[in-house]
Amino acid sequence: VALAPAVTEDGTVTSPARLASGLTTGLVDGVSSSARRRLSNSLREKVAGSEGEARAREIWLTPGKRPFGETDPVWIVHADASMFVGGIRALLLQTLHPLAMAGVAGHSGYKSDPWGRLQRTSAFLAATTFGTVETSDRAIAHVRSIHERVRGKAPDGRPYAASDPHLLAWVHAAEVDSFLASYRRHGPRRLTPAQEDLYVEQAGRASEGLGVVRAPRSVAELAATMDDFRSELVASDEAHDTARFLLLHPPVTGVSRPGYAALAAGAVALMPMWAKAMLRLPALPIGERLATGPVAGLAVRAVRWAMTDPGDPRTRTA
Repeated sequence: VALAPAVTEDGTVTSPARLASGLTTGLVDGVSSSARRRLSNSLREKVAGSEGEARAREIWLTPGKRPFGETDPVWIVHADASMFVGGIRALLLQTLHPLAMAGVAGHSGYKSDPWGRLQRTSAFLAATTFGTVETSDRAIAHVRSIHERVRGKAPDGRPYAASDPHLLAWVHAAEVDSFLASYRRHGPRRLTPAQEDLYVEQAGRASEGLGVVRAPRSVAELAATMDDFRSELVASDEAHDTARFLLLHPPVTGVSRPGYAALAAGAVALMPMWAKAMLRLPALPIGERLATGPVAGLAVRAVRWAMTDPGDPRTRTA
């Protein structure tokens, strides 16, 4: 995930975090609607890719019954900019399962094509959250067919398969736990405990379609699932290497880096203490307050501002 630069009316370039700071005080500082559109387009290009327009048309314009509506918690959470922080947190957590990490390292191309991996994940989440039942089923079938071909051996010699229900359960739990944690911290409004439970249940439907035997149905079950996996987690060399790539050497350049750094700092601050310790990530209370307050929060608001441009006909695809 990256934050792109925004261009003001006088042609100068400013970071999204700076834009968000101005917005929170009610002063846009001369930023025009075209600047907002530039930021929105750049974000969509990174997250959705060259096929984003076609995917958006399929998801939003295809008539038919949808599994979820705009008032459903899964729709609310997955449509929010806090997903940018949650996505980074989920990737960091997922590295800690050695078999899941081996599959990512051996087959995903996360270093050679990090944006492609993000775009495929984004497309799946969008199709299964906002699309019709038919669109969702087609996306699930496509990913299942890919998973059937992803198999190999981890560095310790153990075999792995992307279609393994147990590994899928870990990937799913890490994602849902991260998306919910990020929404709690950075979302525009709170979900009630009942809505949070419903979010966990709704988010599990697509994963069960992929092969998870029984996804968690509540926040309590999700927490129990995360605890159950603790004994299997290892901070391998590959996990540390991936964390360094995501946090120190991300695939962003120039003025995009401060925005990405703010989102990544927010992701680290939301990590469980035990996961931070395993990955040797900083856990200073003062640093966390700085990251999750006026830094990560501003970056999330900048993304939300760009992706909800009222003049952009694609706003509903954010």
